[in-house]
Amino acid sequence: MRRMSDQPAFRDSAPVEAAAVGASLDPTPATENGSPRRSYYAGRTLERARTIEDLRRMAHRRLPAFAVEYLEGGAEEEATLQRNLAALAGYRLLPRALVDASHRDQSISLFGRSTPLPFAIAPTGLNGVFWKDADVLLARAAARAGVPFIQSTMSNDRMEDVAAVPNLRHWWQLYVFGPKEIRDSLIARAERAQCEALVLTVDAQFYGDREWEQRRFAHPGRLTIGSVLDAALHPRWALTTLSGGMPSFANAIDWVPKDHRGFFESAFWIRANMDHALDWAEVARLRGLWPRKFLIKGVLDPRDMERAADIGADGVILSNHGGRQLDWTVSGLDMLPEARRRVGDRLTVLVDGGFRRGTDVLKALALGADAVLLGRATLYGLAAAGQEGAERAIDILREEIDRDLGLLGAPSVKAMSPDFLTR
Repeated sequence: MRRMSDQPAFRDSAPVEAAAVGASLDPTPATENGSPRRSYYAGRTLERARTIEDLRRMAHRRLPAFAVEYLEGGAEEEATLQRNLAALAGYRLLPRALVDASHRDQSISLFGRSTPLPFAIAPTGLNGVFWKDADVLLARAAARAGVPFIQSTMSNDRMEDVAAVPNLRHWWQLYVFGPKEIRDSLIARAERAQCEALVLTVDAQFYGDREWEQRRFAHPGRLTIGSVLDAALHPRWALTTLSGGMPSFANAIDWVPKDHRGFFESAFWIRANMDHALDWAEVARLRGLWPRKFLIKGVLDPRDMERAADIGADGVILSNHGGRQLDWTVSGLDMLPEARRRVGDRLTVLVDGGFRRGTDVLKALALGADAVLLGRATLYGLAAAGQEGAERAIDILREEIDRDLGLLGAPSVKAMSPDFLTR
């Protein structure tokens, strides 16, 4: 039996199999013996998706099982995955009465630029298994909303193609693998592409033990026969995802040996060649190569946050990699108050990990985050309906935050503070 001591109250934490079409919600105070019968929407009419969870169920219906497992799974016992949700559930909101909230403002300032919403889209890799040209589509959705999009080194679209999206705030996320010439070359490309910021991920030098994902493979690089047969039963996914063949890692593939350039083979090769010697001295060297905003993603210890400020970083992203790396770690939200106390205004502080509701975003802002990163939330929309689905995910959160600000008695997200929270 799994040792899950951090189960959040009334928060969906069911395994992948429970997301089938028409699956009933877990019991809540509003139901009695399954009455009234409730289920998330899992059809194809995007306008009927009322929540991020609806988009999640729509995505599960469209995707083959191996892609769902990659999207959802965490490391080992998935305790960190659970902790991200439990940390959010550990706070309650304390609304203020009789506050003029007739005009509500969600805008923030992020690195000196006004941003209309208090979140950005997090870097996520292998998105080509969800939809063709996935990162270009995510970038277009981000540009439409006016929020930054962080493109992953493991993107399946060329950096330059994403950079060409009009009005995009384009940030580049860097994985450090192979010899130094690879990372230096990617940084130089990002500079030429006019990326606004460089985001260095430091919690993935060893690949997390994602046991459930591994069970979908007969051996590295080859899916089990069952997974292949299941994929064949999802023609709608194949038509919108594989019409141009299997994706590739467009920004890293030239560095991969020619006999390892298949989609899964190249992913396993890059994982096997991550730089295990990455340290603060090398991070400082990389900071020196980059002329614009520089963030470090994947820090949780406050001492590391102070070190980041000392080497000249502009920001940190508190993250446990979506529960996919080291199991049984704290969440970014757990460390947010101490992070803000330690670094003050020396660093921009962002956080990710399980944000699927407007109230989730407001809790993080109240605890001191400058902004939140959305990972799975926008991927659910993308996997459900492409660019329009990603836009729907952003719109859902925009609508929720707007309504929640009114109910809280907070006229703007800038007004959020710990006074709005209680444990």
